[in-house]
Amino acid sequence: MFTPGLFKIEDVADAHGLMRARPFAVLVTTGSDGLFATHLPTVLKLDDAGSLGRIECHLARPNPQWETFAPDIDALMIFQGPEAYIRPGWYPSKAEHGKAVPTWNYAVVHAYGRLTVQRDADWLLAHVSELSDQQERPYAQPWSTSEAPANYTAMLLRGIVGLTFAITRLEGKAKMSQNREPRDRAGVVKGLHERASGEDVQIAELVERLNR
Repeated sequence: MFTPGLFKIEDVADAHGLMRARPFAVLVTTGSDGLFATHLPTVLKLDDAGSLGRIECHLARPNPQWETFAPDIDALMIFQGPEAYIRPGWYPSKAEHGKAVPTWNYAVVHAYGRLTVQRDADWLLAHVSELSDQQERPYAQPWSTSEAPANYTAMLLRGIVGLTFAITRLEGKAKMSQNREPRDRAGVVKGLHERASGEDVQIAELVERLNR
């Protein structure tokens, strides 16, 4: 990923934070059928302090990706953070010299690593239970896999294949108007708050936090 120094996420913990906040990722592999991509939910796990970690996920068994990926070549998992369109008219400097064009602010993490297939029923049950717990945690009455009939869960588990993704490299990028002068960044924050559409407010907060 092309990442100018101004926009680079240097801290692994910050990259992990985005991955946890946005666990629905894109898994891209290459193999006998060329490039293949699947959109899927993930669980990030750390083996020890300072570790890049590993990602656990699963595919539908009919999905050919788990049988066709090249195990000796790194796969790519893309975690898309918040994004927002930035209008040139938000820059006060535009009124002086007109040197402004539309752009986009966004955050993203690319994880590279090797995949291992997991077919064991106990592993799969533990994985989907952890994934469900992860997503249900914010709710007052969280659902858990134990609430579903055991025979129903067992049937569904036969329809999926697990994957462990051992992370070998992380690339993070947060483009948040770092290349603009302070008054233009202030204009971006103001414009985002006034538009307040989609993820505008979240991007405005990141522009302020990453440019302190």
